[in-house]
Amino acid sequence: MRMRFRGWWLILALVAGVAQAGQSDGATQSTQPDSSATSSLTPEMIYDYLVMQVAAQRGQWPVACQMALRLAEQNADPQLAETAFQVSVYAGNRAAAQRAAELWLHDDPHSSQALHATIGVLLAGKHPAEALPYIHQLLAEKPDMAGQLFLQLDPMFATQPDKTAAWTLMQGLAQEYPRLPEAQLVLAQLAARAGHFDAALAALKTVSRLKPGWDLAAKLQFEVLQQTNPTVAGAFMADYLKQYPNANDVRLMYARYLVNKGQIAAARDQFSALAQALPDNAQIQIALGMVSLQTNDFTTAGTAFRQALQHNYPDPGLPEVYLGQIAEAQHHDKEAADWYQDVGPGPQYLLARVRYAALLARQGKLEKARAVLQDTQTDSDDDRVKLIRAEAQLLHEAGQDKAAYGVLDAALSTRPDSIDLLYDHALMAENIGRIDVAERDLRHLLALQPNHAQALNALGYTFADHDVHLNQAVDLLQKALALDPDDPFILDSMGWAQYRLGHFGQAESYLQRAYDASKDPEIAAHLGEVLWKQGKFSQTHDLWQRAQSVSPDNAVLKAAVQKFK
Repeated sequence: MRMRFRGWWLILALVAGVAQAGQSDGATQSTQPDSSATSSLTPEMIYDYLVMQVAAQRGQWPVACQMALRLAEQNADPQLAETAFQVSVYAGNRAAAQRAAELWLHDDPHSSQALHATIGVLLAGKHPAEALPYIHQLLAEKPDMAGQLFLQLDPMFATQPDKTAAWTLMQGLAQEYPRLPEAQLVLAQLAARAGHFDAALAALKTVSRLKPGWDLAAKLQFEVLQQTNPTVAGAFMADYLKQYPNANDVRLMYARYLVNKGQIAAARDQFSALAQALPDNAQIQIALGMVSLQTNDFTTAGTAFRQALQHNYPDPGLPEVYLGQIAEAQHHDKEAADWYQDVGPGPQYLLARVRYAALLARQGKLEKARAVLQDTQTDSDDDRVKLIRAEAQLLHEAGQDKAAYGVLDAALSTRPDSIDLLYDHALMAENIGRIDVAERDLRHLLALQPNHAQALNALGYTFADHDVHLNQAVDLLQKALALDPDDPFILDSMGWAQYRLGHFGQAESYLQRAYDASKDPEIAAHLGEVLWKQGKFSQTHDLWQRAQSVSPDNAVLKAAVQKFK
């Protein structure tokens, strides 16, 4: 059956989930109208029921809702009322759902499912306080489960569009349960959703007194602190983990936070602790391996990826690809080749083949590398294009730009509107001096995708580098910067265009921003030339000296240094 997804229809899923713990009759919550709800059949009931079923199957939910509600109103049957509630939710008819929930509860006053349904639909409405008597009834009937019930009610509170109203309602409830940590936690959650962060932290302070070391509360407090006092958030997590070192969920949250902050070494320490605590968790091992790679800790990374491999990481081939990269970094080419060739068909197969071909090309076996790419079997033309582009890149890196151009040219002849091939073909055309072809390709690409920032940049830079159509180059690059204002290579292109126009001050500004962001040696070459033209010789010398110490073999940088020697 087709469903129209409304913002509040998730009440149904929430009710189904929370009702499992409190079902008194052992019945299973249905996610479709229940075909067994046909007690005391009459011809009229049979007709209404059949109309409801056919309408639901055809996705005609308003009709199904009308029939289901009529059946529930004419028959004191909780199954029919439950069906009416479900159909009303699918139909997106809150009023009908509320009426059906009332009928359901009337027909079965002690049904936890009916209570949850009533509470859920009322909390999602304009007057959430109407749910309060039913919440009291639910808590009164199961006082020994009050804590669990509060946690189950929280996602229903989340459906209330007026977050402050939900928080206010919960304040009154929490006062009735001052020693129940779950009530205080839900209060904190609702306060945070409403933007009352001080109140949320106050409630969490009560939670920590009532239930110290509760990871759920610690994670919420960390989230609130990130909103209110980011400098304290990390310290809070570090202190919590010192006090509760076995809090693995909290540690994972903290480790991800450190990665996002760029604190890779600290993140590696946290993932290492997690890997020791959860040695069979392949995903944790992969995460440890990845952060270890970023710190060039190949030993830890290799061990982690092997552990992930032993515990059947769900993305087949990924550990092998990483292990191949580690072997390459350590100049163990035979081992790297073995790892890449171990990757079978799957999500990493293409990457492994490209890495293996690149390894062969680096060893001087270019023709064998090309054969690997050409012989790789693929299920889609998109993958074949990726392999063609990889082959052209290997030829380019080997200094065979004409051959690379030929590979791309042949592929483009059968795929004239391929964005990726047009882009690569244009760059290679520019490399071999075919500026007319480069311009044609990039204009065709931009006709297909006018907001392709890199194509705008490529065409603008081509004009600037060849000192032609400079005003048009600036226009293109302005559009590219509007799409991606912090891209260092677009900034470099704009700086180069301004230099060609004789606007040295603007050129220096753009190029300095580009170099600060990337430390790219070619950008250093451009920036140095602009500085030199302004008579800033010592700055040029210092810049190029630093750049050459990092990239001594870069051809563009070497040419610039030689030009102004």
